Amino acid sequence: MTIAVYPGSFDPVTLGHLDIIERASKVVDHLIIGVLNNNSKTPLFSVEERVKMLKDVTAHFPNVEVQSFGGLLIEFAHRCNATVIIRGLRAITDFEYELQLAHSNRMLAPDVDTMFFTTNLRYAYVSSSMVKEVATFGGDFTKFVPEQITASMLEKYKDVRKQYLPTDKDSV
Repeated sequence: MTIAVYPGSFDPVTLGHLDIIERASKVVDHLIIGVLNNNSKTPLFSVEERVKMLKDVTAHFPNVEVQSFGGLLIEFAHRCNATVIIRGLRAITDFEYELQLAHSNRMLAPDVDTMFFTTNLRYAYVSSSMVKEVATFGGDFTKFVPEQITASMLEKYKDVRKQYLPTDKDSV
């Protein structure tokens, strides 16, 4: 049985993430989405919120589960009995960075391999950072995230969006 871990911040989960999850779930027997709890970053959503969102958008995949983790990815992979780490690649710049991580992880844990999935071209430009920037300025971010998390995003940005949305007196 092949167990894989797909790690990330997923702040928020995007359609690009969901594409990788769907495709990876067809290749491995069991896929564990590892939601990183990184204390050095200030995420938009708490780790609990991100886990819940991912559980909601992946509920239809019978071989996918979602867990949070902190610390070294390799240690998390070992705790999960995973032999594969799943990583998504959008561009050549991703590849250079991800290759370094894969080599480092391989040195730390020779029993764990990294499997790269190239992102579907429809999502090659989508990132969580870009989604948050669009939402901050009141843009239509719904094209980039699963429908299930739209309400959560709108709630997080309701006060910020008011600054950028036109009022009745702004219309001509």
